[in-house]
Amino acid sequence: MTLISFQGQAGAYSDLACHMAYPGAQTLPCETFRAAIEAVHDGRAELAMLPPENSIAGRVPDMHALLPESGLSIIGEKFLRIEHCLLAPPGATLASIKRIHSHPVALGQVRNLIAELGAAVVAEYDTAGAAEIVAGINNIEDAAIASSLAGEMHGLQILRRNVEDAAHNTTRFYVMAREPLAVEPDAPDLMTTFVFNVRNVPAALYKALGGFATNSVNMTKLESYMVNGSFTATQFLAEVDGHPDQQALKFAFEELKFFSTEIKILGTYPADLFRLKQRAAAG
Repeated sequence: MTLISFQGQAGAYSDLACHMAYPGAQTLPCETFRAAIEAVHDGRAELAMLPPENSIAGRVPDMHALLPESGLSIIGEKFLRIEHCLLAPPGATLASIKRIHSHPVALGQVRNLIAELGAAVVAEYDTAGAAEIVAGINNIEDAAIASSLAGEMHGLQILRRNVEDAAHNTTRFYVMAREPLAVEPDAPDLMTTFVFNVRNVPAALYKALGGFATNSVNMTKLESYMVNGSFTATQFLAEVDGHPDQQALKFAFEELKFFSTEIKILGTYPADLFRLKQRAAAG
């Protein structure tokens, strides 16, 4: 039976993502992303389910900082439609709610509901943790924003489902393991995630990316962030279609090396069906 580590408490959205991606798997809640990564390193878990980004909140900063030095390989991606529920103790009603507890990111995704109820917000460290706190308070004036799974686990009633402001609220997860996934270079619908640093010369980024354009490699992500708090050293996280051993991507990487101080491939893996359906819909 697969054992998957994740950041958060049992019932968190990451926990839900684990069960949806791997039905029947066991999950290992961890307090931090680093702890979830270490659980795979020391053998307490086979995989880690870690979120790099959300369609509304954007990237998860802690994950981007940990990825390059995690020592794990990305072997897959999974997308989870986030369906926030307003959870409260039995007997509570919409009219009785005075305070809403949840993780700050989740609170930022339900602003319309907060305004409608005129409720105060209480930031908690985790959505599932907020459900546990509200269950412990057991006051009809307190509610939590969390998953239906968290509500079920903590004996809370669902006052309203799908309270998120945007219907497209989706979180993407990396599935990470100790060893890279063995995939054939000619397998269809592959993606490669990597990080690189550019040399401190004029137009370095423009020149570094030129090889992807000239070799017709589709780049699906490019994000920058500082390295060790330095304003002069910038690291880039990029994702492209294809396998590093395919000729086009191999040539692109060779050109990238001329203008980079470091390139690190974090994983090559199949694109998730959710991504493929979006591409097909977009034409």
